[in-house]
Amino acid sequence: MTSTEDRIAPHAPPAPSEGSLSGASLADAGLSEAGWREAPRRGRGFSLRTLIVLRWLTILGQSVAILTASQGLHFPLPLWPCLIVIAVSAAVNVGAMARVRRLEASLPDGRTTAVHLGFDIFQLGLLLGLTGGLENPFCLLLVAPVTIAAAALPARQALLLGLLALIAVGVLFFWSEPLPWRAHENFHLPLLYRLGMAMALVTGVVFTAGYAWRVAADAEKLELALATTQDVLQREQRLAALGGLAAAAAHELGTPLATIQVVAKELQRASAPDSDAAEDAALILQQAERCRGILTQLSQQPEGDDALYADVALKALLEEVVEPHRGFDLNFEVLVKTPPGQPAPRVRRMPEVVHGLSTLVENAADFAASTVRVQALVDAGWIEIAILDDGPGFASDILPRLGEPYVTSRPQGKARLALAAQIAAATSRRRNTGAETPIAPSQGGMGLGFFIARTLLE
Repeated sequence: MTSTEDRIAPHAPPAPSEGSLSGASLADAGLSEAGWREAPRRGRGFSLRTLIVLRWLTILGQSVAILTASQGLHFPLPLWPCLIVIAVSAAVNVGAMARVRRLEASLPDGRTTAVHLGFDIFQLGLLLGLTGGLENPFCLLLVAPVTIAAAALPARQALLLGLLALIAVGVLFFWSEPLPWRAHENFHLPLLYRLGMAMALVTGVVFTAGYAWRVAADAEKLELALATTQDVLQREQRLAALGGLAAAAAHELGTPLATIQVVAKELQRASAPDSDAAEDAALILQQAERCRGILTQLSQQPEGDDALYADVALKALLEEVVEPHRGFDLNFEVLVKTPPGQPAPRVRRMPEVVHGLSTLVENAADFAASTVRVQALVDAGWIEIAILDDGPGFASDILPRLGEPYVTSRPQGKARLALAAQIAAATSRRRNTGAETPIAPSQGGMGLGFFIARTLLE
């Protein structure tokens, strides 16, 4: 079964299709302030290469600080344990570099970023524990990984890293080596001061991370709005190009169609009324007139008060969409489902909606075995339109590219077969050889139907 769905809002332009954004702002794109987070996102986190560079900078800073305090200030540091902790961090970074060489790690990865930032918090906490704990002024650096996480990671991972930093603060408050100081001098900070340092770190972690998260969220909303605007401009350019092509086609094809009609009329006059040539000429005139009607519709530029923009009942709009495709051996069903006690809405009769839906119905009619159902479900201010047929469905290799230009698998649709039957009947009468197998005038479409319908509806 083939199923095509579209959603429109009563008295409003068509809503964007699923997975796309079509509006100059979040509201125009169908996104509310509360629901913008459900939109497609950019990659979260940092690439592995960025994390490696940041850790090398951290290792360099830690090494300089330890060696300066030990060799320059001659503080009695536990030098070798500190260097071992820094060496472990360097070994982890070397392993990450080897992984970068094996894998493509240039894209942001939230999980990898969270793991590496968690390791950095653990390593920094262990180093602080060996060098005075909360009495060490470098304990302020515990705020940095959490701030980075709040700005670059999803909320759950950022909260876990914040919790890890707070646990590290608690452990350092109760356990740490004495702060290294000058020889023969004892430096002990009061318990109240250490408690104040712990509270300051907790406050710094919470508020700095919250501030970074809020700034990142606002920046991401601006990024989403920019991407939405760019998407709208691209679609507007595409619509403008379609309009230009339609006008060019109407202009260029008008002259050859007029020539075809003149020649067909001359053939009809020169032929006997009941002859095969007269029937062929009448068929040519019929199809040429149909082409002229289509080109006339394409070249029309309706005004704002045109009937095309009048409000109509939803079912009447769907009936209008289905009507041109009746006449084959198909059963068309048009249904409108509304909540109990609620009347069917009236909608604007927009030519883009009519032509887009008509293209989808034509595709369903071409491939349906016996039934085409067009149903509209009205719920919560939205109209969901489903076009279903009992045909074979789209080929598996077509589905991923459905909606792209020049993608088609149409062999012989019912509309083509109906026209082919008329041609075959006229040919068989002329040759007097009996009915021939109908051959469709066109063995395949150009693959623009779904592309045009999708673009118009969006």
